[in-house]
Order: sequence, then C-alpha cells, then structure tokens
Amino acid sequence: MTADAAPAPIFVRSDFMVFGICAVAVGLAAVTRYTGVSSVLAFVVAGAAVAALASLVGRSVEQLGDRFGAGATGVLQGALGNLPELFIGFFALKAGLVSVVRSAIIGSILSNILLVLGLSFVAGGLRHGTQRFNSERARTTMVLMVLATGALVLPSLAAYVHTPAEPHEKSLSIFVAVILLVVFALSLPASLKRNASAAGDVHMEPPRWPVWVAVGLLAVASGCAALVSDWFVYALEPAIDALGISQAFAGLVIVAIAGNAIENVIGIKLAYKNQADYALSVIINSPLQIALVLAPALVLLSLFTATTLTLVFAPMLIMAVAVTVIAVAFIVFDGESTWLEGATLVALYAIIASVFWWG
Repeated sequence: MTADAAPAPIFVRSDFMVFGICAVAVGLAAVTRYTGVSSVLAFVVAGAAVAALASLVGRSVEQLGDRFGAGATGVLQGALGNLPELFIGFFALKAGLVSVVRSAIIGSILSNILLVLGLSFVAGGLRHGTQRFNSERARTTMVLMVLATGALVLPSLAAYVHTPAEPHEKSLSIFVAVILLVVFALSLPASLKRNASAAGDVHMEPPRWPVWVAVGLLAVASGCAALVSDWFVYALEPAIDALGISQAFAGLVIVAIAGNAIENVIGIKLAYKNQADYALSVIINSPLQIALVLAPALVLLSLFTATTLTLVFAPMLIMAVAVTVIAVAFIVFDGESTWLEGATLVALYAIIASVFWWG
C-alpha cells in the first residue's frame, strides 16, 4: 500500500444492508409476537427474521473462513449455521411438537444435500461448465453421512419390526446419540486439515473484518437467533392449523428451509464464483453436523423437557433420507459436478416434498 492510499473499509454497503435488514426483521418479529396480529403473519415474519440472522452469521463466518481453509470453513459454517435449527428444535420440543422436530431434522438434511447442493451445481455448472472439487474430502464426508443415516435407520427399524430393543427406545436413542457425538469429534482433525488441492479454487476475497468484529457479530446474531426462534415456535402451531398443512410438511420443508438460510445463500454463491471446494464443504458439512451433532444434541436436551425425543422416525422419513444419501454419494464420489446432476437433485427434493404435503 502506498503512503497516500486509503485503508480498506471494514464495512461495505452490502454489510450495512444486512445489518439493516436484520434490525428491521427482528423488530418486526418482536412487534408481531407481542401484538394481536394473525398467527400466520407472526410465523412468516419470525421465519424471515431467523433467515436474516442466519445470513448475518454466514457473513461473519465468511470473514473468518479464508483464514482457515475450505475444510475448517465448512465445519465452522455448519456448526454456527445450525444454531437457529438447534434453538427452534429445543423450543419446539418444549412446546410438545415432536413430529415437527423429527421432520425438521430429516428436512434439514434433505434441503441441504438435495435442494441447496442441487442449486449450487446448477448455478456453477451453467456458468462454468463441469466443476471439480476435492473428491477425497467428499468421499469421507459421504461415508460419515452413511454412518449417520444408519444411526437414524436402525433404531427406527428396531421399533417397526418389534425387535427386543423396541421397549428400550429411549435408552437406545441416548446410546446412539453419544456414539454419534464421539464419531463427530473423531472426524474433526481430518475435516479441519487444509488441502493443497483446494488451491485450484478461485481465491476468496481477503477478510475485511478483524477477528473480534466477526466473533462479536456472531455472538450478537446467535443471541438474537435464540430469541427469535422462541417467537417462531410460538407462532408455529397456530399457523399450521390456520394454513391447513401437516406438521410433517411444516417440519420437512418450511422449518428446514428457514433454518438453513445460510447454506442456501453461501453455498450457491460460492459455486457461482467457481469456488467448488468451499461450496461443497459448506453445504455438505451442514447436513453431516445435523445428523452427527444436532439430532443427538436434541435427543439429550429433550431429557430436560417434558417431551422426550428418540431416534425413531416415520418410515417415509427414513426412506427419504436413505434414498437421498445414496443418490448424492453416487454424484459426488467422482469429484465432479454438472448442472444436470444439480437439476436431478432439485427434482428429487421436489418429489419428496410433494409426498409429504398431506402428512
């Protein structure tokens, strides 16, 4: 930098737009929560506020991400990006909405690895043609997803075929939850490791925010997300009744998409910029952490509520997630993606969502 060059600004116009949208969204959510407006309006406004706060979390993580590499960025993005879902799930359990929570867990996995991953493949493929990413990391992640899917399938199967484990559904779920958390901890060193092949991506913009600013905004956004999530769940059940939709569809689609707003925006944007490794890492790490961390954490947290959550899911939910993981594994194992592969993933998501429209 020359002596007369102006220092780079910490915040740019888009940052201020995000700050303003978050402030307005949270303010409107507070107004709709504590006034006599319709439950549907309160639900929509609170959902929009959750999505806006998720965008702020995502922007903060972006400012930290280039310091750590694609793998660590994906882990950090997934962990912090799933905070709104954790809050929503916990408050929903306190409200007794177990079916919504179960559907939202599966829906979050499906919306990430079908809808968001599919849209990112479409956006990147239409602009850049075939995109390539770190196939080794993708294979490792999908192997962990297969394990996590097995952990969701087996307790459910044990209940539905009436094995001797059926009466011990709660104990089995707690045991499986602890194992999944241990597996996630063991997977962290490999996930956090930088990989030289990621250098083939277009280099991300240098971070503008100091670490303390990014961390501070993360803390503020997370605190607000916890508050708004409580309002979101408060309006959820009345809104479901007013709209005439099933709890399964609400959890599988509406709650899942609202809680995954970060990955919806960040992953597609990264793929559009031809940063395929970062995009895949951000998108795939979120459903992996939902299966390995969020679901087990909610099982354990439910012990402190009046409603116990177990890992026994409806057969259709189990079939949907099993088909999804198999389909995505076939697509990402070769380390390449095309827009047509993305379109097929989006189509599969639409088909699954339509199946659950009636419950």
